[in-house]
Amino acid sequence: MPFERLLSLDERLEGAAARPVVVPETIVLDRGKIYLSQGFVAACETLGVSVQPAPPRRPQAKAVVERTFRAINDLFCQHVAGHTGSNPHRRGKNVAAEARWTIPQLQDFLDEWITCGWQNRPHDGLRHPVLPKSALTPNQMWAALITISGYVPVPLTGADYLELLPVRWQPITERGIRLDYRTYNHPVLDPHRGQRSGIASKDGKWEVHYNPHDARQVFVRLTDGQLHEIPWIHRDHVHQPFNDAIWRHVQAEVEQRGDRDQHEADLADALDQLLRRTRHPAGTEHEANHRKKRRARGAVQLPDLPGQRRPLDAEAAPAPAPDWSESLDDLISVDAAAETDASEPEGAGVLPTEAGGYRLWDAEAEAEQW
Repeated sequence: MPFERLLSLDERLEGAAARPVVVPETIVLDRGKIYLSQGFVAACETLGVSVQPAPPRRPQAKAVVERTFRAINDLFCQHVAGHTGSNPHRRGKNVAAEARWTIPQLQDFLDEWITCGWQNRPHDGLRHPVLPKSALTPNQMWAALITISGYVPVPLTGADYLELLPVRWQPITERGIRLDYRTYNHPVLDPHRGQRSGIASKDGKWEVHYNPHDARQVFVRLTDGQLHEIPWIHRDHVHQPFNDAIWRHVQAEVEQRGDRDQHEADLADALDQLLRRTRHPAGTEHEANHRKKRRARGAVQLPDLPGQRRPLDAEAAPAPAPDWSESLDDLISVDAAAETDASEPEGAGVLPTEAGGYRLWDAEAEAEQW
């Protein structure tokens, strides 16, 4: 691959220039669910790629793809340690004792084999005008074409990543956008509250992009065609990212004791406490002291996360009834007392920062020092 010249132009291409990368005009695929996923279709629409599903039960409509799959099975898969084959008759002895690879590792192996093995095999359909009698390999033809056409790297921007996030279609109500018992609101939604999006196929709902690994904000596409960030109304309370699994765990532990708004506030309180507790390894002296202080104060004790074990405590006592009415200021004061173990000199209001941890900066305590 002629990528040495490209590296002199941009060192960031060192890992990518060795792989032939193209943006196809058309992709012909079968009707497998993984090829018709929302993320795949959204990526093709963003890059301007036409997606054409093949007719059902017509493998001849995608003969090139079927031939490629056969080559992968014959030339790559059967030589990978731990290959089980398509049926028991094609498996070797003691397959379970062989090496087992993760999906990312297998992907790296496949990429290396495609670039160094499969694309270095001569193909009769690849001919150069100067050497019409010689069949070239895909890599050789790529080298000839890239010398003529050049190579323009176009990295993805932040807006591109937002476009590829999962999508939910939700209405914009007077309260904002409601998603999984969370309310997202911002003044930018004011002109659109109670209005329909104009997309009849989605019953007038609005296009909402969300991050499954950080639910503190969503992104809604408004009438200007742009994605606008809409924060969770309790985002200032919960300062750490959380995913759907943590949110479902908190929902299962917190009972609804009031109306919808109060229940959402209770969930935010419980979530903040859970994220604070999980910042420190289980079984440390700090955690034991922290639990004792919270028990003495009547604070909420959520169950441990799955797979996390608590140390035995000889002085453990039954936890009092949960009190979901404590405010964020109370939580900060309790955490501050636990972090300093009541030994911090008077007047020091800023919490010490540990490597790799998250801390809240108390603006009021800082102002008192000035």
